[in-house]
Amino acid sequence: MNIPEIKELIQALIDSGVAELEVQRGENRVRIVRGGAVQEVVVTTASAAAAPVQHVVSAPAVPAAPPAPKAEEGLQTVKSPIVGTYYAAPSPGASDFVNVGDSVKPGKVLCIVESMKLMNEIECEVSGTIIAKHVENGQPVEYGTTLFTVRPS
Repeated sequence: MNIPEIKELIQALIDSGVAELEVQRGENRVRIVRGGAVQEVVVTTASAAAAPVQHVVSAPAVPAAPPAPKAEEGLQTVKSPIVGTYYAAPSPGASDFVNVGDSVKPGKVLCIVESMKLMNEIECEVSGTIIAKHVENGQPVEYGTTLFTVRPS
């Protein structure tokens, strides 16, 4: 694997938004991990006469996301407890569980996160008003992704 191919893989990682990419072609293996300030690229090559050799190459980091606007004091966030796919409604064509401006109470179902074919209902833990939805229907979410912002009442 040559440098232009590795640069192309780094660009693919940046464009796709994934956190890690590993590609193996024959005896060559490249693992690219998205980090904070520097992208780590590990290239492993093996030959019949020698043990595997690893080369670490630094690549330019992805520009940091702009800082979030200063949060209002006392707001609660509802975060995804699992990795999966976010669904705003119980079924296609049905109305959303909640919308911005809706009042909620503890136990109110806010959304579903599908993980490994299991539908996990995400419930509100406080009484208040939904002031923001941060995820679009059908979007994949990671553990800890902010789904909603609630202003407690």
